[in-house]
Amino acid sequence: MNDYSALQQQLQQRLADLLERAEVIEDDLRHPLDADFSEQAVDLADDEALEGVDDVLRAEIVQVRDALLRVENGTYGTCASCGKPIAEARLQARPIATRCIECAA
Repeated sequence: MNDYSALQQQLQQRLADLLERAEVIEDDLRHPLDADFSEQAVDLADDEALEGVDDVLRAEIVQVRDALLRVENGTYGTCASCGKPIAEARLQARPIATRCIECAA
């Protein structure tokens, strides 16, 4: 059995960073619209872009939480497709990986 404590700590830090960034974006999205119609158009376009970024952050938050759950339940580092171990180098490069490099290809 491998010791994934360093990767677990890395995942926990990544989760904290992602949650902080998502909170900043959500705060930004809550701002009221400007009274000027041209400014409203710019704000709405900016909000649309921010919503896209927020969606990506939320998806990664789910992946990181899933990876932390796998660490806790002892399935982290096992390929979800074939059941073989995921190489340490792959987990170092992509800590949220659920499949070995062969199955991911």
